[in-house]
Amino acid sequence: LFFGKLSSSSRSGGISNSSSPAAEAELEKGSTMAYAAMKPAKQGLEESQEQLHRIRITLSSKNVKNLEKVCADLVRGGKDKQLTVKGPVRMPTKVLNITTRKSPCGEGTNTWDRFELRVHKRVIDLTSSPEVVKQITSITIEPGVEVEVTIADP
Repeated sequence: LFFGKLSSSSRSGGISNSSSPAAEAELEKGSTMAYAAMKPAKQGLEESQEQLHRIRITLSSKNVKNLEKVCADLVRGGKDKQLTVKGPVRMPTKVLNITTRKSPCGEGTNTWDRFELRVHKRVIDLTSSPEVVKQITSITIEPGVEVEVTIADP
C-alpha cells in the first residue's frame, strides 16, 4: 500500500478539467467518428432485405376441439410456407370455480351449486416476416377461439 502524497496530475488520472482548444477539437473528432460508425445503412438496401421476426400466437378457448382444430390449421399453414414452427405448446388449463346457494331467499336447507369454467391455452412460435403471418392467420377461426399475435424483433 502506498500512503504518500499524490501529485495533481496523477490524482485526476491524466485528464485535466481545463478545456484547451486542442482537447475540444480532439473530443469533437472522436464523437463524430463514433456517430459515423453508427449511421444506418442506405434506405434502399434496408427495405430490400426481408426481416424475420419472432412471432408468438397465443390461442385460448373453452372448447378443446375447436382450439385443437385452429392449432392444427396454423401449424399446417406455417409448414406449407416452410417456416420454423414450434408448438403447439399446451399451457396449464385455468379452472375457474363459482359456488353459490340454490335458494334465492336464504331459507330452507343449505344446498349449493358448483359451476366451473375451464380455459384451455396453446402457444405457437413462428419465425417469419409479418406479411407471411397475415396470410397464415387469415384462415377461418372457429367460434369461441381467441387469437393473440405478438411480434418481437429478431
